[in-house]
Amino acid sequence: MLLHDTALVFGRYARQTLRSKFQILFGILMPLLYLLFFGPLLTGLPLGSAGDSWQVLVPGLLLQLGLFGASFAGFAIIIDKSTGVVERMRVTPVSRLALLLGRVLRDALLFTFQAVLLVLAAVVMGLRAPLPGVLIGFAFVGLLTVSLASLSYALAMKVGTPQEFGPVINSLTMPSMLLSGLMLPMTLGPGWLDVLSHLTPFRYLVDAVRDAYVGSYATAHMLYGVLVSLGFAAVAVTVGTRVFRRAGA
Repeated sequence: MLLHDTALVFGRYARQTLRSKFQILFGILMPLLYLLFFGPLLTGLPLGSAGDSWQVLVPGLLLQLGLFGASFAGFAIIIDKSTGVVERMRVTPVSRLALLLGRVLRDALLFTFQAVLLVLAAVVMGLRAPLPGVLIGFAFVGLLTVSLASLSYALAMKVGTPQEFGPVINSLTMPSMLLSGLMLPMTLGPGWLDVLSHLTPFRYLVDAVRDAYVGSYATAHMLYGVLVSLGFAAVAVTVGTRVFRRAGA
């Protein structure tokens, strides 16, 4: 029953996404701009064992894509509430968990597809990375999307307007990006900043993907990245499910 309901919800929102080609392409604009105009500035920067400039930057851009895209996914719920879609769904027998999972899986598929486009563009720019490492990066993007989209939808169910939702997300995503070392490894900064960055879960993910992009898979970074991403996803989906059930979404 849950799988059937989830497939129905996923299909509904996937069809909406396919009808909006603009959404698919515009979503990778910011990471693509970083790739085109920021990436060349890193050429020749002494990054040590972290890899070349593209092996450092592209993993960060992949997670930036998931961080910003999935965090703002809740805007769709606010629109659905204002147009009465949520009210109509409340009277259907569809599982409340399926209503969340269907949306989240659509988001995970969308951002993973965008991640593929971004990596292809990076290859043209000069990225060279092993295929298993690239696939591992896509998996981390998917897990990050599931986590942040679940929390974003949960927050959107609690607030009434985009004016309330937007500032909260902005105040969380920007510090997270700066502290996670998405653009450059935090080890290049002062020690106190490196220590502080370990308080954000995204630091562990980006370190793991960077290891994967240089072909290092059996590392402490990879272990911590997997554990943190799976734990974060489990907590986020649990929170999102409880909010949906209480709200009768």
